[in-house]
Amino acid sequence: MAPSRIGILTAGSDCPGINAAIRAFGKAAYSDFNMHLIGFADGFDGLVQDRPIEIEQASLSNILTSGGTILGASRLQPGQFAVGQTGDRLQAALATYQRHNLDALVCLGGGETLANTYHLMQHGLNVVFLPKSADNSVPGTDNSIGFNTALEVATEAIDRLHSTAHSHHRIMIVELIGLEAGWLTLGAGQAGGADVILLPEIPYDINTVAEAILSRNEAGKQFSIIAVSEGARTRESVQFFEQVRKVNADLRNGEERDTVAATLNRIENRAVGSTLLLANRLEHLTHLETRTSILGYLLRGGVPSAGDRILATKLGTACAEHVANEQYGIALGSRCGVIESSPLSELINKVNTLPLDHPWITSARRVGVCFGDDNHSTK
Repeated sequence: MAPSRIGILTAGSDCPGINAAIRAFGKAAYSDFNMHLIGFADGFDGLVQDRPIEIEQASLSNILTSGGTILGASRLQPGQFAVGQTGDRLQAALATYQRHNLDALVCLGGGETLANTYHLMQHGLNVVFLPKSADNSVPGTDNSIGFNTALEVATEAIDRLHSTAHSHHRIMIVELIGLEAGWLTLGAGQAGGADVILLPEIPYDINTVAEAILSRNEAGKQFSIIAVSEGARTRESVQFFEQVRKVNADLRNGEERDTVAATLNRIENRAVGSTLLLANRLEHLTHLETRTSILGYLLRGGVPSAGDRILATKLGTACAEHVANEQYGIALGSRCGVIESSPLSELINKVNTLPLDHPWITSARRVGVCFGDDNHSTK
C-alpha cells in the first residue's frame, strides 16, 4: 500500500526558505501522490508532546516568500530530556508517530536534526531528511536551504561597512555565523571585498593579520575590512588544545580518556567566537581604531532569496517523490544542481567544511586576501 499519512517538522534554528520547502513538499504530496500531511509544532518537541498541526492545501498558499517556519522550531532532541518526571522523550516521539498512523516523517533541519532523524530511524521510523543551514554546514549537499539568502544579506552588510571604514580610517570587523564551516564568511567576504577573512578551517596568526593591515596602511589604504567566522580559531589556541589532547591520550585510558576528551571539545568550542578579543588585540598591535559588528541572527531572518526558493522547491518536490516510492532513511541534497539522496548513516558526525583547495580560497588568495596563515601576499 502506498504511503498516505506523512508527518513533517522543522527543527533547530529557523532560516529563509523553510516555508518554501514545506509548500513544495505539500503541494506535490497532495496533487501527485494523494497523501495527507500532519505537521508537528516546534520541531521534535511537538512530536514528543503530540502537538499536531493539520496541513491542508489551503495552508500552503502565500508562504513561498515568508521567512521562518509556519510549523515553529526548537532545539530540543528526542532522548535528551524527560517528559514530566519519568517519561522518555524518545518513547513519547515513537508513540506519537504510531498514534497518528504515520507512514513516514519528514524532518527539515541542520546537523543536530540530521542526527536526531537518524536516531529515530534506528528505532524503526520511516524518515527523510531535508537540509537547511544558513552557514551551509550540513553534509551531503552542495548548498543547504537558507545559505543563499544569508550570503546575500552578509554581503550587503559588508558593502555598507566600507563607507564607515573609509570615512574614519578604521579596521571594521564583521562576525558571521559558522562555528565549524566557513562557507558564509568566505563567500560574503570575497563578494564584499574583505581584506582579511578568518575561517574555522584555517587557524590564524594574529601577528600575520596585523602585518597585513599595516602593509595596507603603508600602501596608502587607510582602512581594512575583516570578515570572521564565529568559529575561527587562532593558531596558538589550536596548538594548545592539540597538546592537551596528546597529554590526555598518553596519560589516560578507556572511558576516563574519552570523558576528558569530550570535556576538552566543549571547552574549545566555548573558547571560539572571541571576535571582541580579536578587535582589542588588533587595535593594540596596529594602533588603529577598530570596530566590530556581529550579525548573528540577522542572517537567519527575512524573505528567502530566489536561489533559496528554487532550491527549497526542488528539494521539497523530490522529497514527495522519494516518500511515495518508500525510499526512507535518507537525506536529500543538491549536487551540481541535481537532487540526490544519501543514506543517513553515511552523514552522521560529518560537517560540510571548506576544502582548503577550494576555488573560492584560491581566487581570494590571488587578489590579496589574507587568511591569517603563512600563505599570504599583499596586493
